[in-house]
Amino acid sequence: MRPWIKSGTPWVWMTAGMVSVSLIAILGVLLLLGVRGLGYFWPTPVTSFELQTEQGVETVVGQIYRTDEVDATQLIDAGVRLPAYRQSAYQRLVVKIGNREREGLDFRQLLAFQIKSQHTPIEMAMIERSENGVFYGKPTAYIDQSGTRHGLVISALRQQLADLAARRDAINKIEQVHLAGVNYQLEQLRLEEKSRELEGTLDKRAQSQIASRRTQLLTQYQQLEQKLAQLRDKQKTGQLVVEDSHGDEVALPLENVLNIWYPNVMSGVDKLTFWGHQVAAFLSESPRDSNAAGGVFPAIFGTVFLVLLMAVIVTPLGVVAAIYLHEYAPKTAFTRLIRIAVVNLAGVPSIVYGVFGLGFFVYFIGGTIDDIFYQAAQPAPVFGTPGILWSALTLAILTLPVVIVSTEEGLARIPTSVRHGAFALGATQSEMLWRVVLPMASPAMMTGLILAVARAAGEVAPLMLVGVVKVAPSLPVDGNFPFLHLERKFMHLGYHIYDVGFQSAHIETARPLVYATSFLLVSMIVALNLSAIGIRHYLREKYRALEL
Repeated sequence: MRPWIKSGTPWVWMTAGMVSVSLIAILGVLLLLGVRGLGYFWPTPVTSFELQTEQGVETVVGQIYRTDEVDATQLIDAGVRLPAYRQSAYQRLVVKIGNREREGLDFRQLLAFQIKSQHTPIEMAMIERSENGVFYGKPTAYIDQSGTRHGLVISALRQQLADLAARRDAINKIEQVHLAGVNYQLEQLRLEEKSRELEGTLDKRAQSQIASRRTQLLTQYQQLEQKLAQLRDKQKTGQLVVEDSHGDEVALPLENVLNIWYPNVMSGVDKLTFWGHQVAAFLSESPRDSNAAGGVFPAIFGTVFLVLLMAVIVTPLGVVAAIYLHEYAPKTAFTRLIRIAVVNLAGVPSIVYGVFGLGFFVYFIGGTIDDIFYQAAQPAPVFGTPGILWSALTLAILTLPVVIVSTEEGLARIPTSVRHGAFALGATQSEMLWRVVLPMASPAMMTGLILAVARAAGEVAPLMLVGVVKVAPSLPVDGNFPFLHLERKFMHLGYHIYDVGFQSAHIETARPLVYATSFLLVSMIVALNLSAIGIRHYLREKYRALEL
């Protein structure tokens, strides 16, 4: 027994077992997020329940969200009258009933013993809307603008919805691109006029040029407004008449209807098409309905852009600091103190970095920039307010210790003989570092970058202070010069998860989106890390000959 323990075999098996447990845990988390997140977009049948309650017979229509059990004592405390054959636990169905403006809530809890019957009518539809969530009912007719009622033709209705969607895209383009561009140019023109006035260079010629340009922009703005009004008038095409669960007819404005689906008659291919459509909309659209519906594209863009900007900032800073500490700094007590401080910085809570970023980057540096370069914009701040640049700098400071330590360890692994050989061939110290040492240490640099990206992509607390918002009016990149607007606020997947999961007014409806967004965030981190790992592997193979 003792020789077997001394051989080290038990420790090998123990470490292998721990690695296996860790991998199983990671895969379990990904599987949970994937199933609950992506499964949310899979269509489930719309069921009509007939209930026997104390008030009489009631009909409830919706999609079964989940099934669980509830203790009899909880039902008694809630005032529910139990059947004669009392049990210790009863099955409870949580049903998404939609029709928020009529029902007042999104979900209904049904006890199994209250259900007299249930069936899935083939004519029952799930109507996706831009406001108030999903509506469940039976489409029966169509009312045009003149108030004339027509029989419902599904093919014609889908064509109308396609036309509405095309006009909706045109409206969004005018509002978010053309009108936003004109507003941006008008604001820049106003700032130029005020700046010239402060400098004392606003002569009559300059005033005439600015006035002429402003007139052109206002004319362009009025033309866009007229076009926008025409498109909005065309959107008012009529109303869709739907019979709800109570048998009442409800007229839904067709301009608010995004799509109509019939889950009860879908084939496997139709369900897969529906799932793909919903996932694509989730990835490509902007959020709506207080972030409880729609997509997360602005958050995806903001997260990726922030991480890339942070990587561009932190990599040269960390590498240069590590080179100085390892190659140039004298081996003194002060240098050792700096290394200890760098290591300790990695353990500082991230919210502290957020407070530092708010005070130093936003108020001090940003306020100074505004005072020097943007006096015309005062009192409205430009850089003296939270934005994506300050968020990237804050995360760069947060992840800087990781890059420094990883790069310095990589430099320490390079044999001293390699440096002496470079010197013997006549290379200067800078040439030795640039052509020999840094290429050999590049895999270690990529390791530091991988760790930095993994941590920065999931940070939320500091971003809440230095730039992230619930809904961003525009992306940091657009078609207006200088095209890259680092002073703007942005959306982030991590903060979106927090907002949807804890701050949403319709938290039960939005809860599946938390899983979907979490799965998306983890997938993005894995993709970024795999890309960095691939680059590291390429560099390691490329410079392997130098190590030999």
